Amino acid sequence: MKKILYLTLILLGCTQLSNAQLLSGKTKFSRADSLRGTLSPLRTCYDINYYHLDVKVDIDQKFISGSNEFQFSATQDFSKLQFDLFENLRVEKVVYKNKNVPFKREFNAVFVDFQQTIPKGSKESFTVFYSGNPIIAKTPPWDGGFIFSKDKSGNPWVSVACQGLGASSWWPNKDHQSDEVDSILISISVPKGLQEVSNGRLRSTEARADGYTKYNWFVSEPINNYNVTFYIGKYAHWTDEYSGEKGKLSIDYWALKEDSTKARPHWDADVKPMLKSFEHWFGPYPFYEDGYKLVQAPHLGMEHQSAVAYGNLFKMGYLGRDLSGTGWGLKFDFITIHESGHEWFGNNITTKDIADMWVHEGFTNYSEALFTESTQGKEAGSAYVIGVRKNIANDIPVIGAYNVNHEGSGDMYPKGANLVHLIRQLVNDDEKFRAILRGLNKTFYHQTVTTQQVEQYIMKQSGLKLEKVFDQYLRTTMVPVLEYKIENGKLSYRWTSCVKGFDMPLKVTLKDQHFSSIYPTTDWKTTGLSSQINKENFKADPNFYVKIKNL
Repeated sequence: MKKILYLTLILLGCTQLSNAQLLSGKTKFSRADSLRGTLSPLRTCYDINYYHLDVKVDIDQKFISGSNEFQFSATQDFSKLQFDLFENLRVEKVVYKNKNVPFKREFNAVFVDFQQTIPKGSKESFTVFYSGNPIIAKTPPWDGGFIFSKDKSGNPWVSVACQGLGASSWWPNKDHQSDEVDSILISISVPKGLQEVSNGRLRSTEARADGYTKYNWFVSEPINNYNVTFYIGKYAHWTDEYSGEKGKLSIDYWALKEDSTKARPHWDADVKPMLKSFEHWFGPYPFYEDGYKLVQAPHLGMEHQSAVAYGNLFKMGYLGRDLSGTGWGLKFDFITIHESGHEWFGNNITTKDIADMWVHEGFTNYSEALFTESTQGKEAGSAYVIGVRKNIANDIPVIGAYNVNHEGSGDMYPKGANLVHLIRQLVNDDEKFRAILRGLNKTFYHQTVTTQQVEQYIMKQSGLKLEKVFDQYLRTTMVPVLEYKIENGKLSYRWTSCVKGFDMPLKVTLKDQHFSSIYPTTDWKTTGLSSQINKENFKADPNFYVKIKNL
């Protein structure tokens, strides 16, 4: 969910001053930012194949301890590498071939010296042992960290949400989105009597001598680091299945025992219709092998792969609000739909650099409109996405700064969605547009990508030259303005407030109230106009995110 930034702006009245300052040059990036965000040779020298994360959660002391095994393939000869772990957590030792090897820290980066050359092509492993008190989130999931909460009966209810903050805030890993681990065994030990839920499928439970119970969950498909999670509490669990495009998809529901009665009908109303809609638009659910889970969480929500976090209080809309202002947003539970949409965009397709997070959030924000269209009709879906425009701030560009772990504007949600909707208008063929969405998920299945790859794919499949459109909406804060004059039955028009060479077609009323295409550039053009059209009733198709100005 990327901290749900634009929702924060709406509901909490906050602003992203730090991002604005960074992109305006008022604040410089630090060495710590570069260590986290840059793919240096000490990170590219190894490719992660498998993790075994084994962590004990001491709820009373808010303390964690355990280990993570790194299994990797060497992409070149090397003797040193970097992994990541926040400096408030202590690295106790690093073990390679049953021996402790030296390491040193710099901010949240840890550098390991194997004291021998690991040859290119070899498969090796090392294990990091660590412990400490993790960062506790103040307003989860926006600022990230652990959530130590209690349910209404006073039972412990614990989880973590770390997108943006980083998975290395609570476990050692190669904390960069470009290298997703192929599979992971997540072992979480919790006090006896509590349940623990993580990503993937439960392999086993183990009763420990210290009174804790260890839950072993295996994720068989690639997963990005911030999606690795756990939920601890007094849960009720029930199952279902969906007959989807790849066969039977298992569905697991985990709600607090005290909330399970209201959770069942509430989730049933949305989950299968959501799966039907998104498989239609995006292709098969990307993680059939690991299944789909919806888990009640002590925070609002997050797209944790195959274990989606839910905290919307079993209300329609976003905590009972319609973010589009159209009424259509109260026809579904925002968190169920939005966070599940991320299984396709964000989890199946993951950006290499968080500067490109609009790919996650823009397409997923648009998934809300597509779900609305699937259940309420095309006009309702269009109205929904047009409605969320009111949340666009145009403060800083949607794309952030690269190689420094920096996200762009929270506009990546509503502006990203409106960019996708605009591209749909330019394609002007809904089946072709749907094929592009499905093709993205098939072509980049379980892969990490760049904005450029996504742009090039859409342009190739659509046959449209969209370079200037992407530049306009992703790399500037300007909304293109169509300036026009109506004189003597003629319409004169041009684009302003736009990037150089901007030439996007636009549908406008040239006669009656029907929309016809014009092809503006930054130079004046003139075309004939019906006598019925004047400056009072001339308008642009509202499906295009533009402004018009009469001169």
